[in-house]
Amino acid sequence: MAKLIEELKSEHAVMVNILNEVIKVDSSKERQKILSSARTGLLSHVKKEDVALYPVLKKAAEGDDNLRLILDMFAKDMDGIAKAAFGFFDKYSQGNSHLELGFAVDFGRLLGLLELRIRKEENILYPEYEKIKI
Repeated sequence: MAKLIEELKSEHAVMVNILNEVIKVDSSKERQKILSSARTGLLSHVKKEDVALYPVLKKAAEGDDNLRLILDMFAKDMDGIAKAAFGFFDKYSQGNSHLELGFAVDFGRLLGLLELRIRKEENILYPEYEKIKI
């Protein structure tokens, strides 16, 4: 497995673990701290993909219509996920997590979106990268 893919998968696991910590704490301040860490981790992860993963895939897609379709699908999907994720972080990173019902609904939606994206990346996108890098 390519080193980059190992790092990205490891970051996925860390992000999910961090987010799962949110539901274990009672303190709004502690939630803020965890959410801030999750946001930072997500930004770092997306930046790493933008710098190291996607340029390689885009170059390969110049001669591969199937890969180009996959990348288009992932880009459109990411637009919605980014909007939802950063909207969530903006809303709750400042201490609004005491609004329990709204927070629980929004958090569940975010976690579901991120877990689905992670599965898609690990099962579809990353194998495409590994085909290129082998």
